[in-house]
Amino acid sequence: MDNIIELKNIDKVYGKVVKTKVLYSLDLSIKKESFNGIIGQSGSGKSTLLNIMGTLDKPSSGEVFIDGVDTIMLKSKELALLRNKSLGFIFQFHYLLPEFTALENVLMPHFIKSNGFDQKLKKRAHELLDLVGLSDVKNNLAGNMSGGQQQRTAIARALINSPKIVLADEPTGNLDSDTSEKVYEMLRELNRSLKTTFVIITHDQRIAEKTDRIIEIKDGKIHNDFAKI
Repeated sequence: MDNIIELKNIDKVYGKVVKTKVLYSLDLSIKKESFNGIIGQSGSGKSTLLNIMGTLDKPSSGEVFIDGVDTIMLKSKELALLRNKSLGFIFQFHYLLPEFTALENVLMPHFIKSNGFDQKLKKRAHELLDLVGLSDVKNNLAGNMSGGQQQRTAIARALINSPKIVLADEPTGNLDSDTSEKVYEMLRELNRSLKTTFVIITHDQRIAEKTDRIIEIKDGKIHNDFAKI
């Protein structure tokens, strides 16, 4: 498989007067269609790493390639287009709008971007909600859904633009263990069925062990990198 994400010699320093170095000369490649877990203690640099992968943050030095595109020299609008085309994001907090339905929340990113959506996109939103097991609650207000249902809606929203890569930062951090297991099994199935590349940050060792590759970050460096396949 080809690499869909390549980070080369990445350093990240925050602050101008008091400088804090978070990532140190980090090299990392992620293969297409793979299912990856990133683990590490709080403050290890794993969320910074994910943000750099997602072009939400820029490294202080180094190179970032997303689906073959060198992102470092891209302007803000070009980065936004790349994110919209290639990347989907799932966060610990789902950030749904409680006064809108599950279906409307899934469509919201496209509506904000284009001030509307066509029937083809609406059909895809329905299909995604079916895929994540929410067929019966598509028209429920997000505020009236369970935590697991809300996170499933957020996952469908992340997939609405058919991204090649989904980056997830503690996507089940607010869910109980049984619901977490179900959500991760669903992410795995989406990886298999849609061929989407997943990179998932988790504190849960049991969940990390379900991925095909576990990357451990410690003190801003890759401490362990274990691939099962």
